[in-house]
Amino acid sequence: MDLEGFEELLSGPGQALLAEAAEADVSEDGLLGTASRLRERYPAALVAAALTQVRLRARAREKFGDDAARMYFTQAGLEQSTRACVAEYRARRFAAYLDGGRVLELGCGIGADLAARARAGCRGEGVERDPLTAAVARANLTALGLSDLASVRQGDATEEDPAGFAAVFADPGRRTSRGRVFDPRSYEPPLDVVLELVGRAPAGCVKAAPGIPYEAVPEGTETEWISVAGDVKEAALWSGALAGRARRRATLLDGRGRVWTLAPEEDPGTAPVREWGRYLYEPDGAVIRAHLVAEVAAAVGGGLADEHIAYITGDALVATPFAAAYEIDEVMPFSVKRLRAELRRRRIGTLTVKKRGSAVDVQRLRHDLGFGGKGRRTSGHGEQELTLVLTRVGKAPVALLTHPKDLPSLEQHKASARDTS
Repeated sequence: MDLEGFEELLSGPGQALLAEAAEADVSEDGLLGTASRLRERYPAALVAAALTQVRLRARAREKFGDDAARMYFTQAGLEQSTRACVAEYRARRFAAYLDGGRVLELGCGIGADLAARARAGCRGEGVERDPLTAAVARANLTALGLSDLASVRQGDATEEDPAGFAAVFADPGRRTSRGRVFDPRSYEPPLDVVLELVGRAPAGCVKAAPGIPYEAVPEGTETEWISVAGDVKEAALWSGALAGRARRRATLLDGRGRVWTLAPEEDPGTAPVREWGRYLYEPDGAVIRAHLVAEVAAAVGGGLADEHIAYITGDALVATPFAAAYEIDEVMPFSVKRLRAELRRRRIGTLTVKKRGSAVDVQRLRHDLGFGGKGRRTSGHGEQELTLVLTRVGKAPVALLTHPKDLPSLEQHKASARDTS
């Protein structure tokens, strides 16, 4: 889809076609027939654009919920956009700081963050280099009823002057035609260029990949790793007046409005090393990236079985949103033969394998233990379920036979509870 085709989609006939396509069968089996019927009354290019938009909206529902049905997307724009719950969380942090000031967004993409801030009451202006993506972002602001609070224009982010803006938000591109980009110097624009631009404003935030090298983060910046339902989605580099007192922050969102934040103002140091206890705690990826495993270990009264591996063990089941808990049935030296015999003895029919600090090929191990790719036993009988954890203590590989434990319910922790000033 090009810019001209998108603008035609926004026209009266285009909107009528889009509404009709939204009610049609666009599954793999029905797509061809639907396209043929629509092309009898609409231009082929317009039909293709509408059907592409309907299919993108269906995919976008996971990120944007009900809003996806009225938003517009490009393939790349959807892949790189911030999911709604993360954008809303970040927008609240901007809103808590701003007092009527405007936010300049460099590289606004399809406008997900721009829209979230507008909904939080923050006025803003987005800049996007690609003409089609800029048009899509403008259409999204209109569709969501936010055009009076935010606007989008085409331009080069590197040529922008943040003067006059209360804050700057930047989301440099991290994907090319060859796939994801992991080196911050290969971001578009490069991370150091973006940080220099953002640094000219009184406050700022840069969205980065969760695997950003620690050495790429400048002094005086707060780095926040954000996970959604246990999956680390991104890192946010906060600067100026938006940076909190903590240098590292782990924020967990459950995707349903609950937020938990771990942001110690002092370095928690290192966790103690101890023998295996009754429970195994697996810290959330955001906690691990933020180097806050020791804080979680202290909270559950536990320690590490190996000082270099982020598995916590303890003797009590303690409520925490920052780690998943497993009850340890047995700890044994790693041996395929012994494991196979033990799983048969226990009549294990469903096996989940997790590992950290282990070089074992999980797919091959499942096969060797008699389980298929989905963890179901390929032959024989077994009704029980088990989580097999592979790790090591020192140089010795070990296997833990465990069962997931539901932690006691937790009250919501506000993101601002400890450190947002």
